[in-house]
Amino acid sequence: MHIEPGFIPQAKVLLANGAAGGVLLMYSKELMKRPADVIRTLLAAVFFTLFMQSFHMNIGPSELHFVGAMAMYLTLGFIPVLFGFALGLLLQAMLFNPADAMHLAVNSLSLIMPLIAVHYTLGRKVREQSMKLRFKQIMKLDAMYYAGVTGMVGFWLMVSDVATPFSAWLAFASSYLAIVLIEPVVTYAALSLLKRYEGSRFVDTCFDVQKIQLAK
Repeated sequence: MHIEPGFIPQAKVLLANGAAGGVLLMYSKELMKRPADVIRTLLAAVFFTLFMQSFHMNIGPSELHFVGAMAMYLTLGFIPVLFGFALGLLLQAMLFNPADAMHLAVNSLSLIMPLIAVHYTLGRKVREQSMKLRFKQIMKLDAMYYAGVTGMVGFWLMVSDVATPFSAWLAFASSYLAIVLIEPVVTYAALSLLKRYEGSRFVDTCFDVQKIQLAK
């Protein structure tokens, strides 16, 4: 989901910086309301950085990554993951690939906007209405999220200064089918493990799984 340096003109990068900053500012009050969410944000940033470094492959105009988005969203919550994405990308740029700092806001929006869309549709029902979560619903959440991510990458390529064939974007987008198939298994396993130890001080402080019920 990274857009490589040189694809987006500087003026549009500046607009992306403003948009990303505005989104984070809008949700910053929500972050401050719950002190535990600060801890969870730091965990989301670390997990995301580790996930991103564990597997990444150049495909067409962007990269295929194991993001762990729904695993983090369902175990840590919406606000921590939203901020964790931006902080994780910053950590990655500082520690592993300084060139990515140029498109920090662009890549942050590619992850954050689909998360917002998922949360305010099916995600909030799962997290806040105590409905029983089935494996097929986790797959649906993943499919919705990665459709949004690949769509965002397509948007950035449309406004870029580098002509990119549609077939190149299609090859990138179709590669995420593998993530949609694999990631729900990781998500379900993580939820099952945390629910087993629900009630412990560590789990209740660092994670947010109390309202989630896994269907047997």
